[in-house]
Amino acid sequence: MAPLKPKPLRWAPLLLLFFLLASPNSRSLPSLPLSFVVMALRGIDSPFDCLLLGKSRHLNSCSFLAVKCGISAERAFTLRVELFRSYGSSLAGLIALGYDVHPDEYHSYVHGRLPYELIKPDAELRELLLGIPQPKIVRLFTNSDRQHAKRALQRLGIEEGCFRRIICFETMNPHFFSDERGANSSPPLPALATPEVILKPSAPAMEMAVRLAGFGPHRTLHVALYQLFVDDSERNIAAGKAAGLRTALVSLCLP
Repeated sequence: MAPLKPKPLRWAPLLLLFFLLASPNSRSLPSLPLSFVVMALRGIDSPFDCLLLGKSRHLNSCSFLAVKCGISAERAFTLRVELFRSYGSSLAGLIALGYDVHPDEYHSYVHGRLPYELIKPDAELRELLLGIPQPKIVRLFTNSDRQHAKRALQRLGIEEGCFRRIICFETMNPHFFSDERGANSSPPLPALATPEVILKPSAPAMEMAVRLAGFGPHRTLHVALYQLFVDDSERNIAAGKAAGLRTALVSLCLP
């Protein structure tokens, strides 16, 4: 019988980074906000510990494509993959191809039917977010719609108060919504003939995250030391680096 291997801690890389940032050496630096653009919390973008939830979202997306495009379930499955690779999401692909679909329609169909009860509370993550020792501006950065993010956070046992702001689909794409909704996120944009969906890891999305975190394009070394972009996607990490962010690629699930 092979010896048991120790299980890695899911949040060990983050804990190490927090420890380094809170070390005596770092305390000698100016007191600057520590900005975290956090993405991929379980059950929000990539529900790793709940494979059934992730499968449900994929099935819902395929079902939506089949109905909206009038195609078979088999074709919808391959189309979802094609749209993701080419446009970043099924919704972005449908809009780019000229289909009459509103983001609220898509999100209510794909996310509104998810079995959120499968998401379990994560006390470890909550304590980690609340226990960051430095002055901080913690932000959740997700491609999902705001309602989905809120419901997933509630199931995780994480209050919205853990984050200074949630940067979500509505924040990045106010041009799809009324002036009233857009005023709650970003200034409304001019009307576009074919509206573009802005999502991670696109440069506009990353630039918006940097701007909303309060860091301009000309950051000093001390400021750069106090910002961190955490993600489980290599594509998003590469985009974060290109935007000038310090990055941490982490695994959010045990093997």
